[in-house]
Amino acid sequence: MDIKSCLDMPKIQNCGVTNCSYNTNGGCRTAAITVGSHSDPLCDTFYTSKHKGGINGIAGVVGACRQETCHHNQNLECFAPSGISVIHTTGEAQCATFRGKK
Repeated sequence: MDIKSCLDMPKIQNCGVTNCSYNTNGGCRTAAITVGSHSDPLCDTFYTSKHKGGINGIAGVVGACRQETCHHNQNLECFAPSGISVIHTTGEAQCATFRGKK
């Protein structure tokens, strides 16, 4: 994957976290998410509110990845070639594309 601008960042292909304020019909509508530095690759942008957030008509991207143990992480950026998926697990939003380094 070759990233030369923000337009090339990996897209969030789908988001299964229906209670996130940025989720609309399985799509992430924030400009960019951060995958955090927790022991699990959690979406730090996950937020619940009675109000919907984000920008209609866009697909969010991974703006930063602090999950240094991920195979796709280079220089704290995500280089997943086909984008990522976010799933709902144990009350959290987690990057399902995470793959540990060998």
